[in-house]
Amino acid sequence: MERGVPIRSVSRSIAVLQCVNRHGSLSLMEIARSVGLPYPTTFRIIQTLLHEGLVECEPSRKFYRATQLVQTLSVGYRETGNLLTRARPHMVALTRRISWPVSLVTHVGQSMMVRDSTHSETSLSFCNYEPGYTLPLLECASGHAYLAHVPDADRHSMLAGLEALERRSHMLEMFKGERLVQRIREDGYATCERNPHSAVPGKTSSIGVPIFEGSRVAGAMSLVFFASAIPMAEAVRRYVDDLKHCAATISEELTRDRQDLALQMPPGATIAPVQNQPMVMH
Repeated sequence: MERGVPIRSVSRSIAVLQCVNRHGSLSLMEIARSVGLPYPTTFRIIQTLLHEGLVECEPSRKFYRATQLVQTLSVGYRETGNLLTRARPHMVALTRRISWPVSLVTHVGQSMMVRDSTHSETSLSFCNYEPGYTLPLLECASGHAYLAHVPDADRHSMLAGLEALERRSHMLEMFKGERLVQRIREDGYATCERNPHSAVPGKTSSIGVPIFEGSRVAGAMSLVFFASAIPMAEAVRRYVDDLKHCAATISEELTRDRQDLALQMPPGATIAPVQNQPMVMH
């Protein structure tokens, strides 16, 4: 197999399992539509996941849901660094000031994953996004903000991975070029109107800003608001400065902590990254 091309059946199986895990309970047709796979392919994948015990069929209807066995997939994983600890108080303070919820999101594989959010801290939210909720990298403001600020080589590697997985999006070609990337870098934020992949598709819009640890982007923070309540241009005018200031404060604390830790390390020792590097499956 050509180097850099993933095992497509594995990639598709992971996408199906993530879909079921994210939405809770879905029919085969809903799963196939959500992940963009043919119905027969989705059926075979679900049958395999049933055999492995990772999903189960509801007894009263043909809807499929994840089992507790999926928790074994996280054994051995440990969140490193203090990104969550540093970000939480600033996120809560920002939500109390502007009322809209914000989420802390990091890059994992081909997605952006929610690590923390303040949706439970305000009534201006349709639902509470629990840690582990994932969003497609190219279809959310946090993903756009992250992509625009990683090194160019990493960005092209991630885009190549998405292309190999046949996850087509008009944003793919836009991020291959420099115009959109440069604009996001200059503005310091990215936007996504009527988010298509939220828990309530089309009901919310978002603004995403990067969070740095030194010169390296460690994740992103996004502000989420009702799309019908305020136009994007007005939301940017009202909130983007506060959002950028909050992210800058978190970035400063992360950078200072890393510098302090570096001073305590013995000569020749290195500090492991706090965030997963872009993943290319082989």
